[in-house]
Amino acid sequence: MRTVVLVLSLTLLFAQAQAADSRKAQVMLVATFHFSNPGADLHNVKAIDVLAPDRQREVAAAVTALARFKPTQVGVEWPDKLVQERYPRFLDGTMPADRNEVVQLGFRLARESGLKTVHGLDVEGDFPFEAVAEWASAHGRKGEIDALMNAGAQEVQRISDLQQNNSIGSVLRDMNSEASIARNHSFYPPLLSMGGGDDQPGVKLLSAWYTRNLAICARLLQQLKPDDRIVVFYGQGHVYLIQQCLREQSSVQLVDPLKYLPH
Repeated sequence: MRTVVLVLSLTLLFAQAQAADSRKAQVMLVATFHFSNPGADLHNVKAIDVLAPDRQREVAAAVTALARFKPTQVGVEWPDKLVQERYPRFLDGTMPADRNEVVQLGFRLARESGLKTVHGLDVEGDFPFEAVAEWASAHGRKGEIDALMNAGAQEVQRISDLQQNNSIGSVLRDMNSEASIARNHSFYPPLLSMGGGDDQPGVKLLSAWYTRNLAICARLLQQLKPDDRIVVFYGQGHVYLIQQCLREQSSVQLVDPLKYLPH
């Protein structure tokens, strides 16, 4: 009898846990490269022309694959004011062709999913890298900064090279692997050692970088309701920290984009 009661209790607890999970907002965070080469990062991917006909077919394939997730919301790496100005023009066909991944992935997925709005989640932030580099040079540690910069340049070149012989879907699959995301983030933790006493340029840089990503995560969380299914497109450099933030939220379930991205 006790065995039967125990089994029934465990079954009930399992059912309750499943019900709780079903009420969580599901977030698919998709790491991207910048399709339109804004040149705003320390290292910048040399992007292929996504408006070329063959690349447009690849974009369409990626968007159609992600649409299988049936998103109720889409979030992108633009300020919300800009998104609210441009997405309606995209829907009515008056927006000029734009290579930016916000348009090519975010707007197109929202349109294919029948969504009337897109959420712009980006916020501005400082990135005081020059102070770190100056401190390192003044304290005989320039070689460490050079090594980090070289590793970053090699990773960016790898992503640029991948585009030449692979589909956009395949490149995105690579960029959304756990190893690739971790490599991108590995640039930041060593910078904490750059400083001493009251002079802490590494701490200031990481504080600014983490603050920006927490602000992005906060804006995302503030859009969510139970049962929502949101796809968020963001530059790969942000993804490690946004994932970390989302994993700490009991109301959120992270969804692996590799389950949906095409090869």
